[in-house]
Amino acid sequence: MTRRHGYALLASIVALIVALSTAIYVSVAAGTGTADRTSLSGSGPVRPSAAPASAGVWVGTWSAAPVGAEPGTGAEGMTGRSVRNVVHTSVGGTSARITLSNLYGRTALTVTHASLALAAGPGTPAAQTGTTRRLTFAGNTTVVVAAGAQVLSDAVALAVPAGADVLVTTYSPTLSGPVTYHPTARQTSYAGPGDLTANETGAGYTEQVDHWRYLTALDVLSGEADGTVVAFGDSLTDGKNSTADANARWPDFLNRRLRSALATGRDLPRYSVVNEGIGGNRVLADARGRAGENQAGIRRFRRDVLDRPNVKVVVVDLGINDILRTPGTVDPQQLLTGLRDLVRQAHARGIKVVGATLMPVGRRTTWTEAREDVRQTVNAEIRSGRVYDAVIDFDRALRDPYDPRRLRAMYDSGDRLHPNDKGYERMADVFDLEYLKGSTAARL
Repeated sequence: MTRRHGYALLASIVALIVALSTAIYVSVAAGTGTADRTSLSGSGPVRPSAAPASAGVWVGTWSAAPVGAEPGTGAEGMTGRSVRNVVHTSVGGTSARITLSNLYGRTALTVTHASLALAAGPGTPAAQTGTTRRLTFAGNTTVVVAAGAQVLSDAVALAVPAGADVLVTTYSPTLSGPVTYHPTARQTSYAGPGDLTANETGAGYTEQVDHWRYLTALDVLSGEADGTVVAFGDSLTDGKNSTADANARWPDFLNRRLRSALATGRDLPRYSVVNEGIGGNRVLADARGRAGENQAGIRRFRRDVLDRPNVKVVVVDLGINDILRTPGTVDPQQLLTGLRDLVRQAHARGIKVVGATLMPVGRRTTWTEAREDVRQTVNAEIRSGRVYDAVIDFDRALRDPYDPRRLRAMYDSGDRLHPNDKGYERMADVFDLEYLKGSTAARL
């Protein structure tokens, strides 16, 4: 072979390698826009979505943080029963996928059938005719989720509207307790004996519950949203004392405000809004209760925020339980250090952080002057701009103008801590939607 022929052969090989590399890059770039999550059930990685090709990106349309083990399910779990969770979407999409969690299970959870459908209407376990889709996991209808693990389903093609109730049903025939759940859902879900995953009529669902079981996320491939906003907090974000089945938590109101603003042509980011609030949650320590449950904010932040798809903004409203539930008084500087750690974690992923001041809690049995001093110290630092990228002043918006240590009566649900529906709406109303723009780093 001559030297000239050798050079020509080498050039051909290089050109082939470049072409193959380009094809691989284009294939990856056309994917979900977020790293594939893997099954921790021991069955290997979850394969990429099997949904038909479609314009859009994966965003969260609903979520709920796993909180603990459901009381009374320690032995059998939901053996031989179908669980039909009802969840409400923030944005629509052309395909959908779910995340199931066995975080607080002590044995493997075997799900032999799972399905997704649009609800026939509010307050019913019945599905719209023709919308039921069988879910698979890495191509299989059966999935085994190890204790302490979670799994992401394959995608299914289904036109999911914004503001719709979606039914996600699972069936497990084997002992799998206890059940990982999210209490205080403010949403009615259902259960019934036998495999009812394909049931469209809702007949057989004899049990109603006010919490979500196993299900922690619903994502959609969306052409109407480019990213996800995560509301990260405690019971104030979770919507405690809001009207059940009315989607009256403050993140619900925020999502509706944003969608209305976009509909008028306002120049704002097209984001979905999902809720990762947990009642009793603290920044620095796990909440009181069974060991390992209701994990501290700094421990669960990666799972509940950073690992969600295409997160652009996180809204943090956390810290009041550190003040009220820590024996004695919590060190305000330690609390602020914890909040800044959340900001650091978010900035490492390019996520903007909007933070809230801590609302008044005066006249509750756990309120003291010393704890009020801590709240004021933390709020002063938050307002200074040295903690978050942007600040929502929930304290100023909802406090009594004549007694600033207390909630204003018109916003109080009656327990002097949690707002009523009007109060939650007020929280969303004082959120400056312009804060969703940009990614200015906090001055730490």
